[in-house]
Amino acid sequence: MALVPYVENSLPILSKFHNASARFRFCNHDITIAQDWKKLGVAAVVWDAAVVMCMYLELGHVELKGKSAIELGAGTGLVGIVAALLGDCRLYFACAKVTITDRLPALDSLSTNVKANLPPNISELATVSELSWGENLGSYPAGGFDLVLGADIVYLENTFVPLLKTMEHLCSDATTILLSCKIRYERDNTFLDMLKQRFRVKEVYYDEERDIHIFKASKVLQNMDL
Repeated sequence: MALVPYVENSLPILSKFHNASARFRFCNHDITIAQDWKKLGVAAVVWDAAVVMCMYLELGHVELKGKSAIELGAGTGLVGIVAALLGDCRLYFACAKVTITDRLPALDSLSTNVKANLPPNISELATVSELSWGENLGSYPAGGFDLVLGADIVYLENTFVPLLKTMEHLCSDATTILLSCKIRYERDNTFLDMLKQRFRVKEVYYDEERDIHIFKASKVLQNMDL
């Protein structure tokens, strides 16, 4: 997560980010996300990559019920909220457990959005937690998650190594990573190349209208000597 200054005379394409809230409907729920660009910049607005990730999850290609999921760089928390709603267990025996993370400055607004949009029976299964990539990873179980989610988290080159380190810590051999992103710069492709050195990666979805790619990754299994 990068904090950027608020600029009053922003480009027209960015005007939606200056709205106090953004509204969506996923999983038969109306979701209202509070935004505050002036305070937190990119961490406090909903980006297209998050919307496309939610659309992809709602299509049902990834099973969430009974799974343990973690969202990295959650920002407003939209993806984590939708993951928790999709993991609702009222009609099932096992619920999803969703950990929604970001750096400390974003946690207050993140927590507010999560609490405002999850029914009581689901909210207790969604945890908002501080996570700065590459730091204090022992606070999270090694290989302890079935699903790792990230929407528009690949954009600062100096975060690539700690982000990969964090992914490697959180993933077991059976973990699935889903990354939703817009390829804006060559450095974004550089990250994908770095990811492919440690994980099996394939593109599983593309939203042409928003120019958003979703990549699925899993750990490369090392051949064991006989």
